[in-house]
Amino acid sequence: MSRPEPVHERRFDLSGGLRLAARVHHAGAPHRVLAVHGWLDNAASFDALAAHLPDCELVALELAGHGRSGHRPAGAWYHYVDYLDELVEVLDRLGWQQSHWLGHSLGGALLSLLAAARPERVGRLVLLESGGPLGGHAGNAVTQLRRGLDDRARYRPGRRPRVFADIGQAVAARRQANPGLSEPAATALVERGLAAVEGGWTWSSDPRLTLASPFRVDEMQVRALLAAIACPTLVLLADPPMPYLTPEDRAARMAALAGARIQTLPGHHHLHMETPAPVAEVLRPFLAGA
Repeated sequence: MSRPEPVHERRFDLSGGLRLAARVHHAGAPHRVLAVHGWLDNAASFDALAAHLPDCELVALELAGHGRSGHRPAGAWYHYVDYLDELVEVLDRLGWQQSHWLGHSLGGALLSLLAAARPERVGRLVLLESGGPLGGHAGNAVTQLRRGLDDRARYRPGRRPRVFADIGQAVAARRQANPGLSEPAATALVERGLAAVEGGWTWSSDPRLTLASPFRVDEMQVRALLAAIACPTLVLLADPPMPYLTPEDRAARMAALAGARIQTLPGHHHLHMETPAPVAEVLRPFLAGA
């Protein structure tokens, strides 16, 4: 049985004082890939897939407030645009003037926005279970604004977090929150997403990540941003689909990605964790330029 490829941890100290964590797979491999995880996930979500991509130097970055990355300072919040400068700074610290980008869910939403804004920095774009950021419709704007501001007003920093007596309890909680997520996949995410505290374990993620956003980009703006992506793009979607987009909005977004290759694979929202081999079979030729 072959030995696993080396993986090492890396930290990025950004100019604003934030420290981001990453797991680097296959350092020195020919294809440079920045991988960004989904909401409340972490870098471990790419471990299984990276093992099937030996030709890719895959830097699995942890976004602010997630995994082992730092949290934003007191008084700050988490909005899509706030992540984009940090992603560019990480690319600069890596010395990657151009690279391929691989994003799952939230990570794909962020990378799709960045591909529209900084087209010179991306070679090829892969969106896993993602079709841009969560959008809004004009009729819901006031309700969304009120909900977001109410959440912020109720938030109390320093409130005692939920404590799990052991890791197994945390895995069960994660699986309850994500129906269909297997125990091995949940365990991989949870083991990296916990912090030891008195009496057991708690989530290492910033609780502010769970607050509603006061403002969502209008759905028509999302489609305009997707239409601006000029690089070769691959969208991998799971079947059955996740309900966060209506069938009409999903179809319109895919149509906006003119020229994108769109493929559906059987599986769960975390299909890159649950079924990494067939996902990698699609990714390898695409990332190699085929």
